[in-house]
Amino acid sequence: MSSDAIAIAESGSLLVKAVDPLSRLPRPQRDGELYSATLAAGFEAFPKRFENYRLWQEAERGEVVDYLPVELDIENVSRCNYRCTMCQVSEWPKMQRAGDMSLEDFQNLIDEQYGLIDIKLQGMGEPLLAGDTYFEMIKYARAKHIWVRSTNNGSLLHLKDNYKKLIDSDICEVQISIDGASKETYETIRLGGKFDMVSRNSEMLNRYARDAGRMRTRMWSVVQKENISEIEAFPQFAADLGFDRLTLSLNLTDWGQDYWQEKNDRVDAHEEFSVEVGEKMIEEGRKLGIEVTFWAVDDRYQVTSPETLCPWPFSRLYIASDMRVVPCCVIANPEIYDLGDAHQLTDVWHGDAVVDFRRAHLAGEIPDACKNCYKFADN
Repeated sequence: MSSDAIAIAESGSLLVKAVDPLSRLPRPQRDGELYSATLAAGFEAFPKRFENYRLWQEAERGEVVDYLPVELDIENVSRCNYRCTMCQVSEWPKMQRAGDMSLEDFQNLIDEQYGLIDIKLQGMGEPLLAGDTYFEMIKYARAKHIWVRSTNNGSLLHLKDNYKKLIDSDICEVQISIDGASKETYETIRLGGKFDMVSRNSEMLNRYARDAGRMRTRMWSVVQKENISEIEAFPQFAADLGFDRLTLSLNLTDWGQDYWQEKNDRVDAHEEFSVEVGEKMIEEGRKLGIEVTFWAVDDRYQVTSPETLCPWPFSRLYIASDMRVVPCCVIANPEIYDLGDAHQLTDVWHGDAVVDFRRAHLAGEIPDACKNCYKFADN
């Protein structure tokens, strides 16, 4: 692989510049060494991937594009064993929307989308419910030198050696969602969850990852009114569980729906969280050997130029467990916004529905389901 190719890969950013006041707090980053090695290996093994990446990097944002997606969110299951208060799954019948994605569909998707450099393998649900199929998916993508990250709630790691299988699959990053530093707070937010079990499972996972030389875990916590009073205890709690990285997400999504915007706005604690508290937590993390970062999802995109628009329409899509194409992980439900059939994802990416979706963004005619991610003159 040429030095020019490596330079392009390492300089590529998938983020839009933040405008939120809290954006000066550090954001979570991939493991740079592993990420660069993954990109380099993928570009070397698959020249078409590098050519696609180059086209994406050099393209101006437009309605029609001459490249394939470089990232995907792939939802292997749309069902969960928790009823988290801020999540749309909690109000689905039996906490399930559709059937699980098959390994064959996943493999065909990965094979067709030769431009992929990065996937998130999880969506609206607990991915470990799929059993060994989930680990086979990770291994299949990793064998093709694709960066794979995922999220789980930690509740099933102790079953059937799942914690070992997860690390042994060579996953690049796994985020364990833990929204409370105490049993009462955690179980108030994550209904159906068992604080003590998740704590033990996290310790077990981190111990095994460290012993295996693959310390790729991160504790991920969503700041909200139920836990804001104990948020400063999170760095010590993360350290106690064996994590060396902690990320706090600073507000709640609306899932592209007015109902959830109203519901989650009532428990959003973004305005109660200050830069000073964040800096104090960062310093505490340094003392404990914990990297503390913040995901300011209250950042807003703007319609002032193509460069300040949401990047998803121009680089990425969300594939639901029933192989429906959704605009992004904030909506994460084809019943809210359906762009087509992922069995023909290349056609969908270049087809009328996605082209019209890009055109609406470029024209400043933001779809209703996307408006909460944008900053307009009146907000």
